[in-house]
Amino acid sequence: MVKIRLTRIGAKKNPFYRVIVTDSKSRRDGPFLEIIGTYDPLPDPSEIKIDTERAKHWLSVGAQPSSTVKKIFSIAGVS
Repeated sequence: MVKIRLTRIGAKKNPFYRVIVTDSKSRRDGPFLEIIGTYDPLPDPSEIKIDTERAKHWLSVGAQPSSTVKKIFSIAGVS
């Protein structure tokens, strides 16, 4: 099964995430199929950059977003 989830690339106490498409059995920071965006939770408001076309493509072919990614997609306007 293909999942859309976050992978952390930030330093200690400085989180920064990529929104990636990956196989559900791979580890959090392991191999992935595609990077479709970024999420920076530190600034107020949080910075969210999503490639909406690619996100909609992956959702249409059956990729399942994690609960956090669902919230990020709703903020970013991806349905």
